[in-house]
Amino acid sequence: MQFLLQKGKGVRKGNLLFSKKYAPYLMVSPFIIFFVLFFLYPIISTIHMSFLEIYPGERTFVGLGNYYKLLNPHFYTALYNSTIYTLWTLIILIPVPMVLAVLLNSKITPLRNVFRSALFIPALTSVIVAGVIFRLLFGESESSFANAVITQLGFSPQQWMMHHGTGMFLMVLLASWRWMGVNILYFLAGLQNIPQTLYESAEMDGAGTVTKFFRITLPLLKPVLVYVLTISIYAGFRMFEESYVFWQNHSPGNIGLTITGYLYRQGFENFDLGFGAAIGLVLLLIVLLLNLIQLKFFGVFRKGDE
Repeated sequence: MQFLLQKGKGVRKGNLLFSKKYAPYLMVSPFIIFFVLFFLYPIISTIHMSFLEIYPGERTFVGLGNYYKLLNPHFYTALYNSTIYTLWTLIILIPVPMVLAVLLNSKITPLRNVFRSALFIPALTSVIVAGVIFRLLFGESESSFANAVITQLGFSPQQWMMHHGTGMFLMVLLASWRWMGVNILYFLAGLQNIPQTLYESAEMDGAGTVTKFFRITLPLLKPVLVYVLTISIYAGFRMFEESYVFWQNHSPGNIGLTITGYLYRQGFENFDLGFGAAIGLVLLLIVLLLNLIQLKFFGVFRKGDE
């Protein structure tokens, strides 16, 4: 029996799961495998493809030719539309959810849980279904809901999906409807981690609601704010669904053309995968650069330096 116990201990010591030398590598191997297969390899493959002219059954090395092809009015329009769309979503989907989260976190707000659930429901709704509903609401006929409302207010009916300003309004409105509740939950999670004793101390010192928000709430929400800003910049420039549900990537005058839509058009409709890869890499660099700038602005890297 003693021999068996000693033999069992030897087998256990030889097991990789109990090896101090190999166990750490074994534990992190799933992450490394997924990182290589689903992140590193696609990026390397995309970089390689961006220097090729790829058509079905044909590959030709063109060097920087795909990047020179980006110097065209269609890409400039896509970049402009994506930038304007992102700016509007940042203006709406950061301060408004933050204020609503403060209100929903207050004990004096009635039916707080009901409002939280209702605001999150749009995020669970299919964007295709939401797009169909929005197209009906903002139809071109005078009997559509939006035109009926503005007609009653004394304005003329609009062709909402035929003009740049109204088209951008529809995309931003759909995105705001979808993601408002999600951002509210992010800020609610941050608010619930702020100790109530700080607010009580501030009230004893005579601080009002506005002072408490700017001196306590806003500084302590900085990590959540940086996170929401980061994902919002990414989501804004990679936007595709909000445009596709209105125009199926063929909007009049390219009023709904975005960078991702341009990538889809060139890569999958025109089968120019090399040019599509170049567009994707430029999009990645734009998002990376903007997020690095805002992270530097908020001093995120300063903590690591200290």
